[in-house]
Amino acid sequence: MVIDPVARRTDGESVRIARDVLCAGAGAKICLPEGPEEFARALARRGQRRPVVIGDDRALLRVVGLLHKERELDRVSVSMVPVGAPATVSLSRALGVPTDTVAAARTVLDGGERTLDLLTDESDGIVLGGLRIPCGEAQEQGGCGSGAHPVPGARAADGHRPWWEPAARTARTALGLLAPTAGLGLGGRRVGDSPAHGGPSARAKPRVGELLRAWGKVPTHRLRIEADGVVLADLDRPVRAVSVAPGATGSGSGALGLAQIEVRWPGEARPVRARARAVTVSGADFHYRADAVVGGPVRTRTWTVQAGAWRLTVPR
Repeated sequence: MVIDPVARRTDGESVRIARDVLCAGAGAKICLPEGPEEFARALARRGQRRPVVIGDDRALLRVVGLLHKERELDRVSVSMVPVGAPATVSLSRALGVPTDTVAAARTVLDGGERTLDLLTDESDGIVLGGLRIPCGEAQEQGGCGSGAHPVPGARAADGHRPWWEPAARTARTALGLLAPTAGLGLGGRRVGDSPAHGGPSARAKPRVGELLRAWGKVPTHRLRIEADGVVLADLDRPVRAVSVAPGATGSGSGALGLAQIEVRWPGEARPVRARARAVTVSGADFHYRADAVVGGPVRTRTWTVQAGAWRLTVPR
């Protein structure tokens, strides 16, 4: 039982409940790592024990990623007790793990295994639930951003740029329209103007329609997307969003061994959907959100489906 340090700090009561339920139902070795290196050592010393992670989506990704690098992922069934804010355990919920602490702990003891695909890239990165380009922009499907609100300018512990950074830039752009135009002082008045001088302070206020048009402007990206060598989009036609998700056995959402790809265009154009074993995205430097982690910038990246690559314990 590997208890993520973030879970211990943010919701110690849920951690205690999960630990008590698991220890009452089975023999368990409890590991309390304080950082990524101790986390990796605890997992490496599991022996024949089944790994159970208590934490958020990042903890789950860390366990699966480490097992993948050890080339042990296909031999081990992973179990999870999600602990964290709803946005930080959305991946676990989407994969079928209960987010209620007691229900999740009982699932670890009595649940069954679900075989899942995952995506790998050329840098040995993994994707469990899906990836989206661009990251951080508000999208029709719910956008890339979720979770807590860290301090602007910070970076994630794994070195990646925080997911919210592009969204923050979008917000700053919109807020810039609220600021006085050039030559205006505090209070929205031109320098030297005041009510006493009859200065037209109303001119400092932005038009509502102008603000809404700027906020509603949808960014586009020039990307080339290939699915098993078939070009779905090219650089001559900007795209609005790209999403790729692996399939899952018995999920009803996709075929095992094939990724589901969707390319969306600006305006009302119908999206292009395809299934493929490999998808390559190339173009100008772009970021992407893979599960709970932001990657990039890169100019090209290929994701390949690993069919039935891992097993997750879910309710029967």
